[in-house]
Amino acid sequence: MSALSIGLLYGFVTLVVMFSGMPIAFALGAVASVFMYFFMPASSLDTVTQNVYEEMASITLLSIPLFIMKGAAIGRSSAGRDLYSAIHAWLHRVPGGLGIANVFACALFAAMAGSSPATCSAIGSAGIPEMRKRGYSPGFAAGIIAAGGTLGILLPPSITMILYAVAAEQSLGRLFLAGIGPGLLLVLMFAGYAVYRARAEYSEAKRVYEGGGAKSAYLEDEHFTLSEKVSMLPRVLPFIVLLIGVMIALYGGYATPSETAGLGGLLALVLIAIVYRIWKPKDVAPILGATIRESTMLLMIIGMSLLYSYVMSYLQISQNAAQWVVDLHLSKWLLLAMILGMVIVLGFFLPPVSIILMTAPIILPPLKAAGFDLIWFGVVMTIVMEMGLIHPPVGLNIFVIKNIAPDIPLRDVIVGVMPFVALMFVAVFLLCVFPQIATTFPDMVMGAGK
Repeated sequence: MSALSIGLLYGFVTLVVMFSGMPIAFALGAVASVFMYFFMPASSLDTVTQNVYEEMASITLLSIPLFIMKGAAIGRSSAGRDLYSAIHAWLHRVPGGLGIANVFACALFAAMAGSSPATCSAIGSAGIPEMRKRGYSPGFAAGIIAAGGTLGILLPPSITMILYAVAAEQSLGRLFLAGIGPGLLLVLMFAGYAVYRARAEYSEAKRVYEGGGAKSAYLEDEHFTLSEKVSMLPRVLPFIVLLIGVMIALYGGYATPSETAGLGGLLALVLIAIVYRIWKPKDVAPILGATIRESTMLLMIIGMSLLYSYVMSYLQISQNAAQWVVDLHLSKWLLLAMILGMVIVLGFFLPPVSIILMTAPIILPPLKAAGFDLIWFGVVMTIVMEMGLIHPPVGLNIFVIKNIAPDIPLRDVIVGVMPFVALMFVAVFLLCVFPQIATTFPDMVMGAGK
């Protein structure tokens, strides 16, 4: 068979197996093994275990379960609720302050946990009921949390970015730094929309009330004394200090990403023991259990995805596909648009982890040949994959929200997140026009081109 025929067959079989409902890790591993049997030397099957081990024997990947443990320790304590409550108390006088509080809480929690579903669950379980109690429409409340949760894969430490750094053979430190500027941009855009939407809903509630309708909770005046505000800080500050300490250790060159992850995970366990008295074996067991389950699932996907990519490379599928894209002689921006469009479509069905590991061998060589900075592209691709977390038909964060607030109709959740998807498109456009949003910070800290 020709390389083209093998490549088309490889892609077709992959889609069939995935749509059969088989878990992603096993689907990728099964397809790779079958093609190894039929199209590679017979001895290659004897090296499956060795190949998977060698692909995963990366010190960078070691940081993933450690960051997951850090996120599980924070997510399964009351840290998320306390963080949200403190920000809300200090911002309640700002128009749309409750929405802004949720966006900021999501951003801070995402930076501590590195996981979008964990951020949605931790902040949403407290934020959605509070917003609805104060008059926010269900769809708007759900949209804020779902979109805010996506920041978990953009703001460092991001597990998705760790995988991209490994796949693209780029500096993880630079990639983490490159995510900060765009992350802050999205936070400001989300907060700005929250103010706009809250004002519109407040005006509508006021119009209805003045017309003789029911008085919305939007119109109730809420007040926090200074002592109440200050009393909320002691439980939050240790985790902020943890976040700052981890960032200083990583970017100050005091520790490698894996060492930083280990330090962060250990300190998170110490903090929840001190602040929330979570130290008994029966209290810590759920945290460690969740860490093991999520780490095992993720590392299985990584291992099988890397085996899948290895078979693609051996059969010259990825090289020929990349060469085909180059031979189209597209302009660099049309090439970028085509690749991002493909990522958006894949986001309908696949999680970011699989998208990165499956597409990297194909899309990165043409992008590099076209002159794109792969660190910059990693940030852009991450934002595009963020959209996949909140747009149908899969939208993982949408289903996390449905689990938190099952009484909110799915249609309302989807309508609520669509403005945030549009804001992400705007952010991608701004990054294309002003790449310095992503590149300036890493250049300042680590030097240009290093």
